[in-house]
Amino acid sequence: MKQSLFENRHKAEWAQFSLLLDRLERNKDTSRIASFPKDYRRLCQHLALAQERGYSSFLIDSLQQQVLRGHQQLYQHRSRLGANALGFILADFPRLVREQWRFVLAASLMFFGSLIGFAVLVYLFPDLVYNLIPAEQVSEMQGMYDPVAGRLGRSAERAASEDWVMFGFYIMHNIGIAFQTFASGLLFGLGSAFFLFFNGLMIGAVAGHLTQIGYGQTFWSFVIGHGAFELSAIALAGAAGLQLGWALIAPGRLPRAEALRVAARKSVLLICGVMLFLLIAAFIEAYWSSMTGPAPMTKYLVGAALWFLVAMYLLFAGRTRHAPE
Repeated sequence: MKQSLFENRHKAEWAQFSLLLDRLERNKDTSRIASFPKDYRRLCQHLALAQERGYSSFLIDSLQQQVLRGHQQLYQHRSRLGANALGFILADFPRLVREQWRFVLAASLMFFGSLIGFAVLVYLFPDLVYNLIPAEQVSEMQGMYDPVAGRLGRSAERAASEDWVMFGFYIMHNIGIAFQTFASGLLFGLGSAFFLFFNGLMIGAVAGHLTQIGYGQTFWSFVIGHGAFELSAIALAGAAGLQLGWALIAPGRLPRAEALRVAARKSVLLICGVMLFLLIAAFIEAYWSSMTGPAPMTKYLVGAALWFLVAMYLLFAGRTRHAPE
């Protein structure tokens, strides 16, 4: 292909890319960031063709200059994305949790209140567990935490060598519970409230029953570590769902659809943090909680440290210090 035909075919595209570069370098246009890598790769292909076909040095130098500028912008925005993600984890997410403290408090009272309350009731009145959990499931749960079974939190069919399989299973299972608790908030918050109570009752029933029959040490040493992230995540997912429900119940001066849209922005960000918590919980559960080597006291100490870490993170991470006047 002749150089003149090549230039005529692509000069509009190059001019548009140059204009986009100018705007990006002045931080005035971020609307086309998603398509920028594709445009950049196409420009690189044009440069390679120009070099291969021996076009004029003026054209090659011009394309090369755009490629260098594009390369700088491409990796600059990628680094910004990484910085934004890190900023969300280290500061924005815990700040958002504190900002939505009313919903977090309500969800925590529903979830942890029902969990602790029913655990105590089942411990005092053992037969209550069968009103909530079928006898077959109770028997299976006992087998998973039997002190003489030589395994923690696993059924007989799952060997310790399947940690990576269990890691994936825990992620999918926990995310399913969290999303169910969150999304059901669209039923004016009633769905989230129901699943917070229900999951609290189920976990409380298991905890109370296993403690009452003498399996408390194996059960509590197993759950205390990953529970810091997993149980907190369920409560936060419920808080996000309650926020959606409240936007529908009390939209204020906004139309309900607009109020829901505004609430959904923050709720979705909460769920992003919940997903991170569940990922950490699944890793701990698969690779630490199920280990039979460490002494129970070691697991209690590690678990207490993780609960303290989660509390300090949610309460204090992202707080800005104001210089004294």
